[in-house]
Amino acid sequence: MKILQQSNSAKKAQPSATKQASRLLKYLRPHWFEFSTGMLFLLLSSIASLVIPKMLGNLIDISKAGHLTNAINIIGLQLLGILTLQAIFSFFRTVLFVNVSEKTLSTLRQTVYNHLIQLPMNFFLTRRVGELSSRISSDITLLQETFTTTLAEFIRQLIIIIGGLTLLMTTSIQLTLFMLAILPVMVIITVIFGRFIRHFAKDVQDQIASSNTVVEETLQGIFSVKAFASEFFEMKRYRDRTNEAAAIGMKSGKYKAAFSSFIIMGIFGALIAVIWRGAVIGVDPGQLFSFVLYSVLIGSSIGGLAEIYTQLQKSLGATENLLQILDEPAEPLSPVEAIAPEHLLHGNISFENITFHYPSRESSPVLQDMSFDIAANQKIALVGPSGAGKSTVVSLLLRLYDPVGGNIIFDNRANRSIPLSALRSQMAVVPQDVFLFGGTIGDNIAYGRPDTTEEELTTAAKKANAWEFIQRFPLGLQTIVGERGIQLSGGQRQRIAIARAVLKAPRILILDEATSALDAESEKLVQDALNKLMEGRTSIVIAHRLATIRQADKIIVLDKGTIVEEGTHKELVNVNNGLYKNLSEMQFTQ
Repeated sequence: MKILQQSNSAKKAQPSATKQASRLLKYLRPHWFEFSTGMLFLLLSSIASLVIPKMLGNLIDISKAGHLTNAINIIGLQLLGILTLQAIFSFFRTVLFVNVSEKTLSTLRQTVYNHLIQLPMNFFLTRRVGELSSRISSDITLLQETFTTTLAEFIRQLIIIIGGLTLLMTTSIQLTLFMLAILPVMVIITVIFGRFIRHFAKDVQDQIASSNTVVEETLQGIFSVKAFASEFFEMKRYRDRTNEAAAIGMKSGKYKAAFSSFIIMGIFGALIAVIWRGAVIGVDPGQLFSFVLYSVLIGSSIGGLAEIYTQLQKSLGATENLLQILDEPAEPLSPVEAIAPEHLLHGNISFENITFHYPSRESSPVLQDMSFDIAANQKIALVGPSGAGKSTVVSLLLRLYDPVGGNIIFDNRANRSIPLSALRSQMAVVPQDVFLFGGTIGDNIAYGRPDTTEEELTTAAKKANAWEFIQRFPLGLQTIVGERGIQLSGGQRQRIAIARAVLKAPRILILDEATSALDAESEKLVQDALNKLMEGRTSIVIAHRLATIRQADKIIVLDKGTIVEEGTHKELVNVNNGLYKNLSEMQFTQ
């Protein structure tokens, strides 16, 4: 019973197709004039299509009367003129709809990406990169076809059906009613099948997103894949995902094929019945020919309408997750050009009874009733075993997450009172695993400050002990670093990250095990650069190598989310059976 209630509530929570369509159409509003002009050409093109069967019927009736060559030639020229106009209308209609589509989808892509990048870290805890990438690429590509062709064809088919039926009624009401006898059945089946296929389309898109995730993870972790000889495992994983998508697609195809076959059979059966019935009641050959052409036009439009309707449903089904992303609440971010004086940080930090757990693990607290103070320009070290909560402290400082209980204070002000962008812009992080973007060395150093001059870049690189290796490259700062900086060593990537922090000139510096993965020579260069960087600013150092933090003003020792010791290196190594002393002895006696 509980499962049934959850299922019903999920269905209620799912947005209706109408609401989804209205949300998508709002992106058309800035281009409404072009879209309306395209609709006008669409209307004119559709009217031209409706005129042709009537004139062909007249041509047959006139030719049957005999000796009216001039009239036949006039109708022939009129038909040629209408065909020419129809071609012109179709050309401008297509160009306008493509232009509107490209502009609209460009705006939609930007909107989704801009919203996605402003979402809080909680959102990314339960999503995978490949899935999100698929939403921006695959789902919007489906919409491109919808805006460019499907929507216009849907409207054109409606015009042809309504206009054709009107002209059929003027030709023969009896035959028209006979023809209409099968239409309601087709419409009902169209609606039912459209909704049914929409379900399969969403499943296919989910599987495609899942397969894209495999590709993304495999390529990002290609070193690990090859190091563990897991190529065939990854190939099987990707094959399983794509085969699942193909199986769902083929199952959907069977239903679509049965649906199309039923529509075709019904249409041709109706045409045969109409011709038979027209011959029985004695309709003139020209009128009967026009009637049959209109019937074919309407029948093909109904068949096309069914396909277009399912395509529209497919697009709506595939974009449900896309719209769900836009529904996620974003962080209150704003461009930082100049920080207001009242929001400038001096570097004093206080944690007051902080308690925290990750949203996905509410029963597992990471920090418990933690309190400590950091004075401006102090160098503070956080140490402890893995899982003690050191990196979580950094995440809370940056407000990637907010604590469940307690307050974080900057210069006697609650962190929530400082605009989020202003707060983060005054901090810099040098992590253990440095992420470099696939541009140039200069681009990566200037990340966050695109207006930086080359002289400033050079100065920052020198302060970070990075200029020595940068100038050895033929292109210097213009050297491409490769995907995630793969063409640089670990020490080189680390020094570029330090140069980036130097250029930012933060008030609070956070070093998250910045030297733990380096060789001795690289560590010496990096540590020297870090020592320069820490001068004159509040610095928080997370370290496993205790030799790098002996000169810290204060060392905070964490274990299982609580502070177990606090003091200088000299004070802590004299604490009997202390955790810091034990860690220190294990490292320095090896």
